[in-house]
Amino acid sequence: MKTIRWTTGIFYLLLIGYAVITLVPFLWALSASFKPLAEIAAGGVNFIPEAFTTDNYRTIFVQEPLFGRWLLNSAIAAILVTLLNVLFNSMAGYALARIRFPGSQVWFFMILAALMIPGQITLLPKFLILKSLGWLNTYQGLILPTAINATFIFMMRQFFLNFPKELEEAAALDGLGRFETFFRVVLPLAKPALAAQIIFVFMGSWNEFLLPLVIMSDPEMFTLPLGLNAFKGQYISYWNYIMAASIIFTLPVLALYSFFNRYFIQGVTFTGGK
Repeated sequence: MKTIRWTTGIFYLLLIGYAVITLVPFLWALSASFKPLAEIAAGGVNFIPEAFTTDNYRTIFVQEPLFGRWLLNSAIAAILVTLLNVLFNSMAGYALARIRFPGSQVWFFMILAALMIPGQITLLPKFLILKSLGWLNTYQGLILPTAINATFIFMMRQFFLNFPKELEEAAALDGLGRFETFFRVVLPLAKPALAAQIIFVFMGSWNEFLLPLVIMSDPEMFTLPLGLNAFKGQYISYWNYIMAASIIFTLPVLALYSFFNRYFIQGVTFTGGK
């Protein structure tokens, strides 16, 4: 018992140390976003601003008129990509787990094969296809190529394989069809897996840089990561503005994770996701 307690104590100390190492830079960035440039340039490591100010946040919206548009573009893309992924990935995962149809195993192995292809390899084909469709510098060009994800199709399949069949059989006895069973019985009870998927998909879409870089050339259509790259080049020595912009970029993901945290832990456990 003493050995177990010592092992547990060391494990928690390591976790606390890792948490401190992870949180300190974020807390410093949050503090710096409320400091004037002179205080940051002084080189202090104080986490409580001596001259607290919100001017940095006001300035990035006033002096950079496109910042609000970049924020809106990222929000539209991330929300729609997340909704489409939740719908299509869940339907595909359920079909692979429950429905036996000709070629189901072939489709499953094709999805596994797609997991092995780095996303950078598909950038050029995506660009050529979107160009031929006339979808460069458009929302549909940004959203539709990422409307499904092989990783989360596989994840949802693993979840539905362990889903109780008795519930679906009871729904069938009550006269529900396949679609009604999925949307009225199965999907509402898949909250843990859905929460994990929502967090990962939203975070991936919100942080996406390469696809917007390839297909967007109009500054008004930039997403926030792409806009922040241009913003950083413009205000390269103004760390107060850069920190304020970075905090605005970070907060939506933190808020989403905080909201879905309870279901997220369950979803990772049930699906075996990492």
